[in-house]
Amino acid sequence: MNLKLLTILLTLALLFSSVSLAAGLQVQVIDEQGKPVAGAVVFLESAAASAAVKPVDDARIVQKDKTFIPDVLVIPRGTAVYFPNEDTVRHHVYSFSAIKPFEIKLYVGTPSAPVLFDQSGVAVLGCNIHDEMIAWVVALDTPYYSRSDQQGLSRLEQVPAGSYTLRVWHKDLLNEQDVPRLAIEIGQQPQQTTVQLPKLAPVF
Repeated sequence: MNLKLLTILLTLALLFSSVSLAAGLQVQVIDEQGKPVAGAVVFLESAAASAAVKPVDDARIVQKDKTFIPDVLVIPRGTAVYFPNEDTVRHHVYSFSAIKPFEIKLYVGTPSAPVLFDQSGVAVLGCNIHDEMIAWVVALDTPYYSRSDQQGLSRLEQVPAGSYTLRVWHKDLLNEQDVPRLAIEIGQQPQQTTVQLPKLAPVF
């Protein structure tokens, strides 16, 4: 067997070995009445997950029609976020949240410098000119996250085997401290679990 063929076979063996150590997790998110909750942020935390965090490129929250789009942006810790203003009116974006207090004073267009979210947590954003504008930046200390769909289902794929803490966040939570934190062991087989959220703020 020549050296080139041996190298290819070893590379394939390592690839399939690493894939076999990664599994998927499906989480059903429901409310107090057992109804599915869409838009929940589902994530897995651990020391290994924290070490695997890498920032993403081109994260942004657009201001259009006096609305933040998206209203919830989920990013890994260390990601820089741009705030382009596509309206013809000026906006003044700010946050007083502990993880990232900042303000971008009245402007149109796209500020040249993005805002770096170098700590994990949730930042609530507003506009000093338009009180109805609100958004959330959820900076996570893990690369393993997703958001629940209209059926309340969230899927986390290719999660390495290990011990994790499963957490869920939603913008309508009345008290984040009431959300259970579940210890979960990820193995080589796909898993399913359900998380029931405490009371959510009513939607008008």
